[in-house]
Amino acid sequence: MTPPIQYGFNRFQMGSVSTFAESVRYGESLGFDMAWIPSSPLLSRDPYVMLAQAAQSTSTIHLGPMLENPITRHPAAMASSIATIAELSGGRAEFAIGVGDTAVRTIGRSPAKVKTLEQAVDIMRTLLAGEKYNFGDRESRLRHASPVPVWVAAGGPRTLNMAGRMADGAIIRVGTHPDNIDHAIQQVNEGAVAAGRNPSDIRFAAVFHTVLDDDEAIVGKIGRAIAAGYYEYAPYLLERIGDEWNGPDVEELKQQIWQDFHHTPDLIAAGELLPFLTDKTVDDFCLHGTTDQVREQIETIVTRYPQISMVVPHPMTAEPPRRDQAVHVDFMERFAEGVIRPQRQ
Repeated sequence: MTPPIQYGFNRFQMGSVSTFAESVRYGESLGFDMAWIPSSPLLSRDPYVMLAQAAQSTSTIHLGPMLENPITRHPAAMASSIATIAELSGGRAEFAIGVGDTAVRTIGRSPAKVKTLEQAVDIMRTLLAGEKYNFGDRESRLRHASPVPVWVAAGGPRTLNMAGRMADGAIIRVGTHPDNIDHAIQQVNEGAVAAGRNPSDIRFAAVFHTVLDDDEAIVGKIGRAIAAGYYEYAPYLLERIGDEWNGPDVEELKQQIWQDFHHTPDLIAAGELLPFLTDKTVDDFCLHGTTDQVREQIETIVTRYPQISMVVPHPMTAEPPRRDQAVHVDFMERFAEGVIRPQRQ
């Protein structure tokens, strides 16, 4: 029998340490299984301080950063921090790492190379297992080691392949189209086989940008902004499934928004710049509609891909969340009531 799908969330309230802890406690009560927290030095408070407070305010929900990167923190420091969270939480810690996006760009750095990310994963898994790592001139061990699962967030083929070779789990964010999900899972599995690992031992989580809204016009605009965000960094995802970009250069359009399409505060305005993207493209890159529709979309995906053990809905809302932190609370409540609870009844 296939285990029930787990649900993670990465947009708890971040206004203060205590607010985050209370938000995670509330998410736990709603039925969420995993509390992820962004890690971006200039944009949010220290994630491990926040997670430590949340660990002491909860009892069942798992906790961890999504995403860390090997540019802003050394892997040994991250291993030490997440092992401490594991101790505080009674073994409920998990860890997700990627090449870095906003966290590195805001400090004028570039995302990590895949080789750098691979080395970071190797260091962390070795140290968290309580084993010695050779740092060149000496071997060292993490004194308070704890077996925390290390996830790699990946979208490109090289990173996906590396996740299969090196990580405990792969977090894929490639939209909702079967061809892109198939390709991502295949790349991870090929990496696992090449490393002599059993692909079934690799856990899969999928992040899906999610528009919970009954208004089709709003869904269309936000959905187009989501698709443009994928096109910015991974145009091959659109090309693979026949979605065409028949508009202005994406870099020119970005001059009219803040930083990038996925992080711009006004997704409606961003979507209005993209009338050339089709409704099919919206379908291919996000979950959308009423809670019943979103639940059906998720059920279709996880039925086809039983490897996916965790779904992480990423709320994409008409209201800028930085201005109204309650937006994500409303999303959590609606998602839990309309998606999680019906599936677990």
